[in-house]
Amino acid sequence: MDVTLHLAQDPDADALLGRSPLAALTGMLLDQQIPMEWAFRGPETIARRMGADDLDAHDIAARDPEAFAALLSEKPAVHRYPGSMAKRVQELCRYLVEHYDGDAEAVWRDVATGTELRERLEALPGFGKQKAQIFLALLGKQLGVRPKGWREAAGAYGEASSYRSVADITGPESLAKVRAHKQETKAAAKAAKAAKAAKAAKSTGK
Repeated sequence: MDVTLHLAQDPDADALLGRSPLAALTGMLLDQQIPMEWAFRGPETIARRMGADDLDAHDIAARDPEAFAALLSEKPAVHRYPGSMAKRVQELCRYLVEHYDGDAEAVWRDVATGTELRERLEALPGFGKQKAQIFLALLGKQLGVRPKGWREAAGAYGEASSYRSVADITGPESLAKVRAHKQETKAAAKAAKAAKAAKAAKSTGK
């Protein structure tokens, strides 16, 4: 795995994401409740603070939880909620150590189908169906991991020429398109919620 990604919008952080399967998984794990670039800069920040040029699942899994949380909490913090995310990163690494001997790439290296890969990703701590599908789409679209049926297993995120998620970001222009899509989706959901509330109020005579 050695490709050029543009998720962190930072050369060093993106270089790590492109060569390190664990960094890519960790960035995906951190990608919630904060801007995408902030999340995907996290793995490089963690590695640097650990005095390393890459993340090591065995090392992270074995670290004292309080010390690791403090490492993520240093200014600037790796995440808006560094304590809880430090716990999740360690849970992910412990799972990888237990099930894949700490080798993150083994999660997808020998899979035969997209469905199998999605199920493996969904089993990772901190990964639900949506996050698993987005990462599966990233693997297929940008990292060359394309088992049979990968687009279908990734759902809408696997569609070609779409701008739904980090899987579709290859630079500033595509980043802007993904942001626009997310804003449209959020606005549509808000409108639907308001319409539902109005309908409920009308039916109860309020």
